[in-house]
Amino acid sequence: MLPRFDYGDQVRVTRNVRNDGTYPGLVMGNLLVRRGSVGYVMTVGTFLQDQLIYTVNFLDQNRIVGCRDEELIGIDEPWVPSQFETREKVRATLTLAVGGEVLVPVGTEGEVMRVIRDDESGIQYHVHFPGHVLQVPERVLAPLVEHDDDAQAA
Repeated sequence: MLPRFDYGDQVRVTRNVRNDGTYPGLVMGNLLVRRGSVGYVMTVGTFLQDQLIYTVNFLDQNRIVGCRDEELIGIDEPWVPSQFETREKVRATLTLAVGGEVLVPVGTEGEVMRVIRDDESGIQYHVHFPGHVLQVPERVLAPLVEHDDDAQAA
């Protein structure tokens, strides 16, 4: 298990990082660093002897946060920003049907299960709607509530 990044490397976080209870002064669950943010590796360590943890300084947010290896990419690696992230609540802006059968009426609420950034047609999501998990393009989804993580983190 060798680290991909070293001290001083510039990295980008690919997922929203929330307080898991180890960040002092903020409520558990509050947003610490938004996906796409860029920081610098300060140290590399391990957790439970099988996970690499990087201490990353996100200068723009004035936050030093521990990030797992799979949450980071190099600054030169391709990054495709997405409107939604895993576990975000969304609603369908169109009626979704398969083979003529309506599975999800317009306005139905769902939850993003997975973000697919490497699809040739653009950002896709696996979304859990009541009774179904569907892969849908970003253009057919809208936020259930507006993104207001910055206000919650204060």
